[in-house]
Amino acid sequence: MYVTSDRALAAHDSVAVVAELRDRTEIIDALYRFGLGQDLKDAELFASSFAADAELDFRPAAAKWGAQPPLMVGRDTIVSTILGMFTDRVETTHQVTNTRVSIDGDTARLTALVEAQHLLAGNPATHALLKNPYDVDLVRDGDRWVISRLRIDNAWFTGDPTAIFG
Repeated sequence: MYVTSDRALAAHDSVAVVAELRDRTEIIDALYRFGLGQDLKDAELFASSFAADAELDFRPAAAKWGAQPPLMVGRDTIVSTILGMFTDRVETTHQVTNTRVSIDGDTARLTALVEAQHLLAGNPATHALLKNPYDVDLVRDGDRWVISRLRIDNAWFTGDPTAIFG
């Protein structure tokens, strides 16, 4: 009969805890890359947050002020659409709070509140400040986690939403 020592069990538990903490950090980092990639207009950083076949659904948030953006499908479409709308036109800052993560093997779910400020570059008096609940599905991609589906709703906004869509 093989008896496992308490030390061996503790070492095994420590490895599992470290792996879970690393996953949680990487999952939240995918959302940080999403926000900071926009803020810096860094296409490579922004793209690194998404799976190749990702979906970005901003329609629930935009519906609050009558806009009807399309469902964006595919990393390249998401990056070119978002950065195409913002580069040289809109300055943004994104702050991520209240993150909650659940992991199931190589998939995960993340919810968060994101405050997003949008200022027109040529007229900073035209701005929109949004508080948005995010619902995010992620998949493991090697050592990183990437967004497979991102649904953005809106709790409240102030300012002029044309700062976002023109």
